[in-house]
Amino acid sequence: MISGDVPTAVFDLLEGAPDSPVVLHVPHGSRTLTAEARRGLRLDEARLTRELDLLTDAHTREIARQAAALARKTPWTFANAFSRLVVDPERFPDDTEEMARVGMAAVYTRTAHGEVLRDDDPARDARLLDTHYRPYADGMTALVDRRLAALGRVVVLDVHSYQSRPLPYELHADGPRPEICLGVDDFHTPPWLLAAARETLPNTEINTPFAGTYVPLRHYRKEPAVSALMVEIRRDTYMTEPGGPPHDGLREIAARLAALVDAVRA
Repeated sequence: MISGDVPTAVFDLLEGAPDSPVVLHVPHGSRTLTAEARRGLRLDEARLTRELDLLTDAHTREIARQAAALARKTPWTFANAFSRLVVDPERFPDDTEEMARVGMAAVYTRTAHGEVLRDDDPARDARLLDTHYRPYADGMTALVDRRLAALGRVVVLDVHSYQSRPLPYELHADGPRPEICLGVDDFHTPPWLLAAARETLPNTEINTPFAGTYVPLRHYRKEPAVSALMVEIRRDTYMTEPGGPPHDGLREIAARLAALVDAVRA
């Protein structure tokens, strides 16, 4: 949660091969909070630990690390240094975000079970957007721009995980919960990328229980050279739920993700 090693930057960037177009994006893998964010959360330590267990995409940074090490051509990795309980960099920052209906816009005000997480405070929200959301978005945008300038194309693989059983906050929890949910976008997910994911990843379904994928807003629905796919991994396939250690399945998932990286067209 909070430690003496709180990051100074809002994201971590691990460089890949100069000729790799692939960016592994890991937005929800950290449990780290700033002291200011922690003070604003209306949860005691036990409840906070439980919330972090439920909402952190545990071990996804390790999955990305192993996949990058196994890939023939090392992808770039862009990872959130902080918990999504500080800000969620994948939410839209305005009223177009559908998760605002359950208090989970860019700045969460409700827990996974609909309880009060923090009080409503527009000034605080604006400050968090300025200090965390926008620097994160700017960093990811800059990386995508640099890869576009170098290679003329980028493939963002958005690495997530989800609980095997639905949580109350989920808006689309009635559908299947496959081992791998592939989130696609009709503008940014080309057929070849979806086909490669279905070939390399086990037991996939499309856009269930989560849909869509992350693309920086500067490029969203504007730049077809930015391809993207969300890879949502069901947690029981690689770890002990809700927030326990990984098991042998993690190595298998990492190897499969590496195979997808390798399948990206040169």
